[in-house]
Amino acid sequence: MKLLYALPLAALAALSLSARAAGTADPHRQVAGAMHGAMAERPVVRVGEHEGDFKGRDHRVLQAAVDYVGSLGGGTVEIGAGEFLMRDSLHLRANVTVRGLGEKTVLRKAKAATTPLELDGDFGEEQITVKNPEGFAVGDGVAIWDNNAHGFHRTVARITGRNGNTFSLSQPLMADCMAGNGAQAATVFPVVSGYHLEGVRVEGLTIEGNRGENVNLDGCRGGGIFLYRCSGAVIERCTVRHYHGDGISFQQSNDVTVTDCLTEGNASLGFHPGSGSQRPVVRNCVARANGDDGLFLCWRVKHGLFEGNLLEGNGRFGISIGHKDTDNLLRNNKVIGNGADGVFFRNEGAGMAGHRNRIEDNVIENNGAKEPAAGIRVRGETRDLVFKGNTIRDTRTGEARRQTVGIKLEEKVGAVTTEGNRIEAPTPVQDGRKLR
Repeated sequence: MKLLYALPLAALAALSLSARAAGTADPHRQVAGAMHGAMAERPVVRVGEHEGDFKGRDHRVLQAAVDYVGSLGGGTVEIGAGEFLMRDSLHLRANVTVRGLGEKTVLRKAKAATTPLELDGDFGEEQITVKNPEGFAVGDGVAIWDNNAHGFHRTVARITGRNGNTFSLSQPLMADCMAGNGAQAATVFPVVSGYHLEGVRVEGLTIEGNRGENVNLDGCRGGGIFLYRCSGAVIERCTVRHYHGDGISFQQSNDVTVTDCLTEGNASLGFHPGSGSQRPVVRNCVARANGDDGLFLCWRVKHGLFEGNLLEGNGRFGISIGHKDTDNLLRNNKVIGNGADGVFFRNEGAGMAGHRNRIEDNVIENNGAKEPAAGIRVRGETRDLVFKGNTIRDTRTGEARRQTVGIKLEEKVGAVTTEGNRIEAPTPVQDGRKLR
């Protein structure tokens, strides 16, 4: 009897291994979290201005398509050529891929309305009363803050109803927003947004942020593309231009991959992994002419890989590393023509500094467009860094040559290993540790 049962089991195991080896799914091998096997076909819908399964020219048609596919457990939404006006975010859904046609698929942020609050907005309250309701409508995205509500304490929500100049919100206020402390509301939001999701992919979208007709939204709650707690998300072949905030920001999101993306002309940061986002990969991307840093590692970004990127002409640092940002590898990047230092380690104490980061085989040149700069500058009690195989130089002449120091180590910096770097600067290494 045992032999009779063993033969079918062995045969089934062999078939399962054969199917996997051939790259096909075994429909009888149940996937994690479900009582069915992997399916060879998943839902695919198409969105267009005039053609497709969903037709329209604003955020509502995009959202309808994404919600429909999400309701089926996941699949793909293909967005055709056209410009789609965004009065609210495109809210991503779990296991849904959103795919556009690159420069032909444009999501354009609508002009923002801004007004002071008429009444205090209290923490946890789900409505606001504004002084001037013009430009605010049910279904719009909205942000609320005051002079003390920074970062994650800003609220981003959707307007769900209206009674005169009072609007109900889809989310409770994240902080007290006091009218006497400059409280205001504005119809600003991420153009593409995801919260608490898995299996998300965003491909081939162009985000036009319409910076001139919008106010700033902090990168902890906003960006042209913004993710919060979206582990394993993939963003590829996307462009974010002219957003009044960060280009691409992902917060508290592990194992995010960003490849072949461009962030250009945004008001704040180009790429902003932060708030405990571990093991990010940012590869073959470009951050150009953004208002602040090209690549900003925020708090607790660890074990990341940043390679093959171009950080060029940004307003402050090409790359900034700081609070508990440890054990990252940055290699084969080009850091060129930024406003201040090329690579900057922020001023942090021993327990919070960006230790054990490796900077390898990068080209760091012609930085300091706004002020005299170093190719690499290390502040605080940062230690156990490795700088290997980098080319650090300034090819300009005369007064235009502002990257005057190759590597600058400040007084409290700990151990730094340098190996095989090619430095062309009036001061190749400025080591402040000698003053201790």
